[in-house]
Amino acid sequence: QVQLVESGGGLVQAGGSLRLSCAASGRTITNYAMAWFRQAPGKEREFVAVIAWSSGSTDYTDSVKGRFTISRDNTKNTVYLQMNSLKPEDTAVYYCAARGSWTTAQALRIMRAYTYWGQGTQVTVSS
Repeated sequence: QVQLVESGGGLVQAGGSLRLSCAASGRTITNYAMAWFRQAPGKEREFVAVIAWSSGSTDYTDSVKGRFTISRDNTKNTVYLQMNSLKPEDTAVYYCAARGSWTTAQALRIMRAYTYWGQGTQVTVSS
């Protein structure tokens, strides 16, 4: 079992920045893929970004490219999502997710590819 705990959400004005953290525990995640998804009110949960724990390879959804950066700290077993130039449309609950291996980029954008999920952290961007 892997436990994921997100933190760092909050209220920010448009154009501002936030950094989300996802702390993983319970199992060695050396070969894991770690991702961020988000869900806005009334919408389906959508892929945001993913990182391969071992290689550091990343992938992003188009709407956040150039604004968001996913990274990991091996010493802390923590994944981060640095969010800059935030827009009101980024408002959502952000979820951390993990799966035991890397696979195709297309597959990693799908919720069912992931075994473990955090409880989510709210991000609200005011205009």
